[in-house]
Amino acid sequence: MPRSLDRQITVEKTPSYFVTREAPRRISYMSPRVKLIVVVRNPVTRAISDYTQTLSKKPDIPSFSELAFNNRTIGEVDTSWNAIRIGLYALHLQPWLNHFPISQMHFVSGERLITDPAGEMARVQDFLGLKRLVTDKHFYFNKTKGFPCLKKPGGGGAPRCLGKSKGRTHVQINTDDIEQLREFYRPHNIKFYETVGQDFHWE
Repeated sequence: MPRSLDRQITVEKTPSYFVTREAPRRISYMSPRVKLIVVVRNPVTRAISDYTQTLSKKPDIPSFSELAFNNRTIGEVDTSWNAIRIGLYALHLQPWLNHFPISQMHFVSGERLITDPAGEMARVQDFLGLKRLVTDKHFYFNKTKGFPCLKKPGGGGAPRCLGKSKGRTHVQINTDDIEQLREFYRPHNIKFYETVGQDFHWE
């Protein structure tokens, strides 16, 4: 982590921190007052997105159903598959709560980050104690990618959009599989909502 001046905020990010068991202890040791921002999305959508990305690199992998279920007939989900396990947010949150109070954590809705990026960024800036400098004038929706892009106010410079690996059309998944996964995640989602005090409306 680079050194920061008193009036600076240093940000470091990676998707794997939240699900890495050693991360909470190590980050707490570095700085117990650090503020943590976690972006979450519907775990079913997240699993399908994960599979879609893997399929683009390894087209010969088994089908989504084969990977997601130990027994599809009875809806037994395979929680050892990483794409499924990552979506168990309440489970991954527990080690963090052993080292940090919930007040030092802010949870961003991945869905609202797409539909209302300025609103989500306003809440992030409030959490960090910053002036709301990033507003709706900094965003425009890219219909091709299906995501908002970041632009500089005043129209200077090229806009920053997500890379080529983002915005892929998701693989079509059997609706019965999706419904079984929704049922599987529902109690985990509810526990997560209750713990963080925020309903993400994934049901």
